[in-house]
Amino acid sequence: MKVVVGLGNPGPKYAGTRHNVGFDVVDYLAAAPGCSAFRERFEALVAEAKEGGEAVLLVKPLTFMNLSGRAVRAVLDFYKLPPDGLLVVCDDFNLPLGKLRLRAKGSHGGQNGLRNIQDQLGTDAYARLRIGVGQPNPGDAVDHVLSRFKPGERAAVQDAVALAAQAVVAWARGGTEAAMNRFNGPADDDKAKAKKEKAKKGEKTDEPPKPA
Repeated sequence: MKVVVGLGNPGPKYAGTRHNVGFDVVDYLAAAPGCSAFRERFEALVAEAKEGGEAVLLVKPLTFMNLSGRAVRAVLDFYKLPPDGLLVVCDDFNLPLGKLRLRAKGSHGGQNGLRNIQDQLGTDAYARLRIGVGQPNPGDAVDHVLSRFKPGERAAVQDAVALAAQAVVAWARGGTEAAMNRFNGPADDDKAKAKKEKAKKGEKTDEPPKPA
């Protein structure tokens, strides 16, 4: 079994906001044929799908963003699953609008849902798929993530949600590395190539830590 958690805030007040793109991806996946209806369990809405013969739980925490880890931990504890069977989908205002970035682990990067999940699980060793929601003006981060997308942004976001759903399926079927190779952007590919070239030349490839 694998677990896919989309982060967001519950209720119509927050529907369609930038902070809720994780919910949007899970809803997109749940609309596929053969997926069960959502039911309330583990302080979350949970549906079950199948990918490659394996059960995949689709989870939308109802605890609000800052306490997302409670629902995540409850699911993993109940099914006795390790963190490497988890993929969290969330927004990221440090990424350009619509850009995807999948990582096998890393810091929460200031995303409060990821921060709470890391605190609850005691590790950052779980996959996360971030979706760029555009950068806020200085000092405007909270209002930005709780705002809705502008008309000129909506097509890019819809495309990003559909692509993110494909990335989730690729992760469930083939693992994080395979999905990263397919869905991370050219900039990430260029960085990986540069590291390989440095390694071939015997150059140091260590970099200072950066927010994930």
